[in-house]
Amino acid sequence: MAAALKCLLTLGRWCPGLGVAPQARALAALVPGVTQVDNKSGFLQKRPHRQHPGILKLPHVRLPQALANGAQLLLLGSAGPTMENQVQTLTSYLWSRHLPVEPEELQRRARHLEKKFLENPDLSQTEEKLRGAVLHALRKTTYHWQELSYTEGLSLVYMAARLDGGFAAVSRAFHEIRARNPAFQPQTLMDFGSGTGSVTCIWGQSLREYMCVDRSAAMLVLAEKLLKGGSESGEPYIPGVFFRQFLPVSPKVQFDVVVSAFSLSELPSKADRTEVVQTLWRKTGHFLVLVENGTKAGHSLLMDARDLVLKGKEKSPLDPRPGFVFAPCPHELPCPQLTNLACSFSQAYHPIPFSWNKKPKEEKFSMVILARGSPEEAHRWPRITQPVLKRPRHVHCHLCCPDGHMQHAVLTARRHGRDLYRCARVSSWGDLLPVLTPSAFPPSTAQDPSES
Repeated sequence: MAAALKCLLTLGRWCPGLGVAPQARALAALVPGVTQVDNKSGFLQKRPHRQHPGILKLPHVRLPQALANGAQLLLLGSAGPTMENQVQTLTSYLWSRHLPVEPEELQRRARHLEKKFLENPDLSQTEEKLRGAVLHALRKTTYHWQELSYTEGLSLVYMAARLDGGFAAVSRAFHEIRARNPAFQPQTLMDFGSGTGSVTCIWGQSLREYMCVDRSAAMLVLAEKLLKGGSESGEPYIPGVFFRQFLPVSPKVQFDVVVSAFSLSELPSKADRTEVVQTLWRKTGHFLVLVENGTKAGHSLLMDARDLVLKGKEKSPLDPRPGFVFAPCPHELPCPQLTNLACSFSQAYHPIPFSWNKKPKEEKFSMVILARGSPEEAHRWPRITQPVLKRPRHVHCHLCCPDGHMQHAVLTARRHGRDLYRCARVSSWGDLLPVLTPSAFPPSTAQDPSES
């Protein structure tokens, strides 16, 4: 299909059977209007297009050397010969994990199965046999979610599997805040489900207090050792870090930045997630950063948390400031990708150089950053939600726009101006495209090259 499409575009012929028009005609159908680059404030400031302010991509992230050395020292003293297999098994398990099925959904499925069995005239069963058949069918078709208990051994495996990738994902989320709000200098940070404690090493010098909360005592001990270079004694190389198993009780305590990375998916029910998200939002002074796996389950979970905060159904909140979506969405409307693909991003990183871990990797994750204040405080440029496809004299961009719709735009210098075309050409998956009127992009009617 790809070869046939390329041939048709090259020859400029029309083939009704394949539904592919010549290249120029396809571009004209995609973007009939002219959308100008948002240069009303001279945002380029004589900088090259490759440095336009919508560029948010980070180069390869690397763990601080002290943290990497500590991890290697801990594994050197404790890891057995099967560590590589354990790391691969845990990584696969965490990535493929689904959310637990809610009791209401289980009851709905049970009623459906019971009705199906009763409608079958060949199955004359007693009530007891019918109940047994329904339970048997439920066990075969229902995802069996299990809570992970992070013992000392499993915490070590988790550190080897997820320390560097988790660090890369949160680094990208923090970079979004720093790049778009450089004046923000947080003093306090709370990390819920802190795990290995790597979040404490990301922001920088302005922070004075870190609160690491994790219900696993073994994980807290491991995190404290990591910050001491892999030993139980000595001073942590980051001061002001406090560890505890439970969230602070006082409703008046707030932190400038609150983080929950890969932790909401560890909670056993939607009710538990709702309670935790509401608590985290009450603790948030400026930014709430939520990160999960870049899967449909992770994305769905984050959209539930996003909607919960935006609807603001808390009773008499102590902080009356409303919440808005700082990133990645350029709007507070329902997510247009929720029923299709997961809204995810990718961050390259250098892994800890274990024997099985030599080559650079990519961390695929979903995130949502919620902020207190007014939406007018944030850029409302469209977000690039897939890899940018660069072709001769045109660029394909998939955009999540401020009007709450997804757009597949094909940009050319002739139709959209040199500035916008060059900005799009140097942009990447996850960047913002500095477009003043993104609604001028109509939905695409031509075939996406990435699908051929």
